[in-house]
Amino acid sequence: MVSKTYLIGMFTLGAISGGLLGFLSSSQRSPLRDSTSSNPSPREAVTQNEIINPSRIFDFCDPRPVHDLIVRKGYISCYDRQTRVPSWSATELTSESLKSGKSNRKYSKFKEDETIDPKFRAKLSDYFRSGYDRGHIIAAADVRFSQDALDETFYLTNISPQVGEGFNRNYWLYYEEFSRSLTSKFESVSIINGPLYLPKEDSDGKWRVTYEMIGNPPNVAVPTHFFSIIYAKDSSDDSVAVGSFVIPNTAIDDNTKLSEFIVPINAIERASGLDFTYKFGKKQKKLCESVECDVQQFIRDTRQSLASEKI
Repeated sequence: MVSKTYLIGMFTLGAISGGLLGFLSSSQRSPLRDSTSSNPSPREAVTQNEIINPSRIFDFCDPRPVHDLIVRKGYISCYDRQTRVPSWSATELTSESLKSGKSNRKYSKFKEDETIDPKFRAKLSDYFRSGYDRGHIIAAADVRFSQDALDETFYLTNISPQVGEGFNRNYWLYYEEFSRSLTSKFESVSIINGPLYLPKEDSDGKWRVTYEMIGNPPNVAVPTHFFSIIYAKDSSDDSVAVGSFVIPNTAIDDNTKLSEFIVPINAIERASGLDFTYKFGKKQKKLCESVECDVQQFIRDTRQSLASEKI
């Protein structure tokens, strides 16, 4: 597959390593590292030059990149203003949290996130007749413990364009079911998902990044792939089982094994520019050596469920 060939071929291999981000299950912003904290503020960035002052630009604007950190009842999302999709969304799953309360998806509606500046905001109209599903980064079924929490997963700051048939309605759905099933074996399961825009080798031997944009004007990026990293806490030996996957945003045959999408975490870090190994002191083990990483059971369950609905 292009994703695995590129990621493994271009990046350094090694044992899978990863970090259980402490803020995933917290509603506080303080544990999140500020990527600009080691850099000077605009007012501090004064160059020592007797001829010109390049930092004068900060008298007129502050063009440093901004990612909006959004804290919800059931997940955290980091919104990318340039692509109009999340850089990542994350949540924690437990057997208790997955017990269905009085929430019902039929009452939830997709909605724009008015906390985002309108000029950077993804809009419902961007997805209209785009040919793509409004795909959840963190699934609605992951946070069904309350109606409010469920509803919040429908903000467009947790949504990305996804291929419908064969992906969002099929393989990605099976993968989400697999992730939730891990709560029967582990005390808690933290998950972080996000988009990737990976290069593809052209006929001339050169690698190029090509992805579609939707909307009018075209503002919302369509990812080529999605990454997912799972940190499953095992209370029996105080370890964390880590699994990392990159799945292409395309129709995937149901017979495809989930193991085909396993990649090292450091490859996802290099491709995304995100750090998943920060302050991780827990004993680690590979998820797919602790449990069977397989979605086939969930494919069968989905087919049976659909068949029963038709009766």
